Amino acid sequence: MSETLQPDPRRWKALLFIALAQLMVVLDATVVNIALPRAKEDLGFADSTTQWVITAYALAFGGLLLFGGRIADLWGRRRTFMVGLVGFAAASALGGAAVNTSMLLGARALQGVFGAMLAPAALSLLAVMFTDGKERAKAFGIFGAVAGGGGAIGLILGGALTEYLNWRWTFFVNIPFAAVALAGAILVIREPAVGLNRNRLDIPGVLLVTTGLVSLVYGFTRAESEGWGDSSTIGLFVAAAVLLTAFAFVESRVKAPLLPLRVLTDRNRAGVYLSLGMAVIGMFGLFLFLTLYMQGVLGYKPLVNGFAFLPMVAGMITGSTQIGARLMTRVPARYLMAPGFLVASLGLLILTRIDVGTSYWQILPGLILMGLGMGTAFMPAMSLATYGVQPRDAGVASAMVNTSQQVGGAIGTALLSTVAHSAGTEWAKSHAATATDPKLFALQAQVHSYSTAIWWAVGILALASLTAFTLINAGKPEHHDSAAEIEDAVPVMAH
Repeated sequence: MSETLQPDPRRWKALLFIALAQLMVVLDATVVNIALPRAKEDLGFADSTTQWVITAYALAFGGLLLFGGRIADLWGRRRTFMVGLVGFAAASALGGAAVNTSMLLGARALQGVFGAMLAPAALSLLAVMFTDGKERAKAFGIFGAVAGGGGAIGLILGGALTEYLNWRWTFFVNIPFAAVALAGAILVIREPAVGLNRNRLDIPGVLLVTTGLVSLVYGFTRAESEGWGDSSTIGLFVAAAVLLTAFAFVESRVKAPLLPLRVLTDRNRAGVYLSLGMAVIGMFGLFLFLTLYMQGVLGYKPLVNGFAFLPMVAGMITGSTQIGARLMTRVPARYLMAPGFLVASLGLLILTRIDVGTSYWQILPGLILMGLGMGTAFMPAMSLATYGVQPRDAGVASAMVNTSQQVGGAIGTALLSTVAHSAGTEWAKSHAATATDPKLFALQAQVHSYSTAIWWAVGILALASLTAFTLINAGKPEHHDSAAEIEDAVPVMAH
């Protein structure tokens, strides 16, 4: 089979609907957060349950991503994409119509299940549809901007919907997104008819990695609320280590592994997964603590808070489409990713100087630099994570990108929240003798805790930059001819 496949003439239209679906998944990570206080009042659940509205989604999504990626390779990415859209919309409708806490938590878990199918299917569709180097750079630039900026847009949308309509609309808003993306999938998206992985599903691998990742994500979530020394927290981390080690052993032995180790042992992909996971820790630090700072210290309303992040979104879009996409075919990925993460860390460095009386204009340069840096780095990272991978592995390679981000987010929330809490407590103890105004003193302790956590995020992003520069050694992506990969996939499809 030496003939080269012709690219799909409708691939750019398809990109629009794939990016829309990705936006819906990314938005959901933040849009619901802003609605939680109103949902809590309406349904009457306890403070301890509030965390579970976030955790139910994170556990299902993070735990099932690799399974979702493998389903995409088995069923076909387009079919998995469509099933994911329908399921996500149905789960969102269920969440919006929730009459009690159990119904809301069940809907969030279902959103996570179908999100775990949708996210890797979307990214792997791009990986198999855009094979030319320059086109791939543009496509992943747009996709990267959506993935990076969606969280901040979610804050604006969540604030607007909660303030002017009702908390339930933070769920219902997903339905039109899914409907438009589904119409596009039916009418426009055409997946290349090669490269599916028809091998039997690796059930032991699915069980081990799902329980291992759920234990890991839940361990970090529990560490945030119960502390790192809690016996259950330690037990979850031990269980995660044992299960994931067993998973790696099984994958090295079975004939058709869920996650072929060749996906992980490639130096460049490993570098992307590792550096991207670390960078997401830094991003979560920014969103979490700046949101708390703007609303709790500066007194911004949720909607104003969302708009305050817009310059960062603009920076991400510029970095992704105008810097990353233009330079990706001219320079190796490490020379975009490493400086990108470094610029983002400089943005965070500016934000460590926040105080009780800091104005928005003092924060603005940090937000812009953070956006530019992350946008520049994310685009080549997402492209390189799936570049050169065999088509039969495109789904699981894409799932690993999402898994590294999901685990990074869980670590970031737990680690930086713990750091902030400790720093605030210590500051309050050491400065108690100088306190004259209790309210001002409490705000100063808060700001110190946020600033300390952001300092940690600066260091983690700098480490992500070093990791990208050290591990990633791929040259400039050339025109990517799928013929060789198709040859590799044929024997698999014949089984």
